[in-house]
Amino acid sequence: MTLPELRTVIVRLPSPAASRWATAPVTVTAAPFELASTRPGVPLGAGAGEEDAPDGEWPPQPVRHAARAAGRTTAAAVTKGFFRAVFALRPIPALCERPAGRPRPGPPDRAPRPRAATPSGKPRVPGAPGVYGLAMSDTCEAERVRGLLDAQGKAAGLFAEVERRGLLVPGESEQAVSDRIRDLAAELYGVRRFWHKRIVRSGPHTLAPFRENPPDRVIEDGDILFVDVGPVFEEWEADFGRTYVLGSDPAKVRLRDALPEVFAAGRRAFEADPGITGERLYAEMVRIAAAAGWEFGAWHSGHLVGEFPHDKPKDDEFGPYIAPGNDRPMRRPDSRGRACHWILEVHLLDRAGGFAGFHEELLDLG
Repeated sequence: MTLPELRTVIVRLPSPAASRWATAPVTVTAAPFELASTRPGVPLGAGAGEEDAPDGEWPPQPVRHAARAAGRTTAAAVTKGFFRAVFALRPIPALCERPAGRPRPGPPDRAPRPRAATPSGKPRVPGAPGVYGLAMSDTCEAERVRGLLDAQGKAAGLFAEVERRGLLVPGESEQAVSDRIRDLAAELYGVRRFWHKRIVRSGPHTLAPFRENPPDRVIEDGDILFVDVGPVFEEWEADFGRTYVLGSDPAKVRLRDALPEVFAAGRRAFEADPGITGERLYAEMVRIAAAAGWEFGAWHSGHLVGEFPHDKPKDDEFGPYIAPGNDRPMRRPDSRGRACHWILEVHLLDRAGGFAGFHEELLDLG
């Protein structure tokens, strides 16, 4: 079957949770080429099913034939990356289209970048976390920006729906509210994973740093509470946090209202200094909080964000954080050569009152 343009290939992958085959769509942009059928006279995608990939046969025939059919066309490199990504059982980043025949950007004599070793010993192309053979250089920066902004927009929509449905009410435990938010994310956006633990903290628990795990607590009338979740929308991470007051306590309302103001002041400091480092912005956040009458409550004020999982170089302890010790410019390529994008976090404490608040979202985008 000849296709003028291959857009979506439906393959059947073995489910890790059960002995059945699950359908997984993968979008690939490619030049025209002939697709081999999985069976004589049966086009790929029409009737290709379990009989084409019996238990124990890996890779499934649709994958093998799609890879073989690509041959030496201009789609070969993309198909090869797709084939290896299927083996890795990882999501594939969307590809930015490049007109046929257009060379890759950069000087023609540029030496290939060294490939990092993985625990399995297979080479990994820098810029493609967990995906063997598919370089992130094929994903344009504009696509990354759109992905991150879209993920944050969905996170904001999730929080709006949490409020609309009245999930943050006295008498519910923090864990129960967290579970309902998880279920709502799945209902609204099909979210199946969060890249960090979900946090719902109320009353005195709001003082605890992120890494602590206070015991479950029943939310009380008059509490201040905050929600901090990191849903993964497709392959894009979001990280979003907001604070709520159940009542009208003026001290708690004042802290809640101060959070976005301190965030905005921190963003202005970032925008005003093109060479700002992580440790300089952290110091500025602490200064801004103190000037507003609050204690800053965390050892860092943000971190990198991106495709799941975001960049965390093992040899750079502070590099992924807006924190003391990170003396590198925040506007820099990450370890895979992509632009760094940041989440800014604000954790303000009122120790005398015994409560705190939290606010976070994208710093350099939006």
